[in-house]
Amino acid sequence: MNKEEISQLKETVISVLKTIYDPEIPVDIWTLHLIYGVDVDEEGNVKILMTVTAPNCPVAEVLPPEVQQRVKAIMGVKDVEVELTFDPPWDISMLSDEAKAELGLDGDYGGFSASDFLY
Repeated sequence: MNKEEISQLKETVISVLKTIYDPEIPVDIWTLHLIYGVDVDEEGNVKILMTVTAPNCPVAEVLPPEVQQRVKAIMGVKDVEVELTFDPPWDISMLSDEAKAELGLDGDYGGFSASDFLY
């Protein structure tokens, strides 16, 4: 696979990641910034570094396998490795303004922070 093909495959992987939603939060995992890295090699192997909103998140056991399965179904992908990490820990500041607005987390919370409303 040449550099252009690798780049195109990576963009396809990202497009698929944008269709996977955290079942607890109505925003896709890419927009939530739960994906820390996507690497594609010349053979078509994909490595994804991801996190979840909290270590005790109920989807921590099911979301990585779903990511692996959906990405592996992409034409041109040979194999997929999904690594779950909590370093750095995810926090609300990682959300885009668009995601905050979609979640209704763009207002004044008084003594609370937006993260108090997530896990």
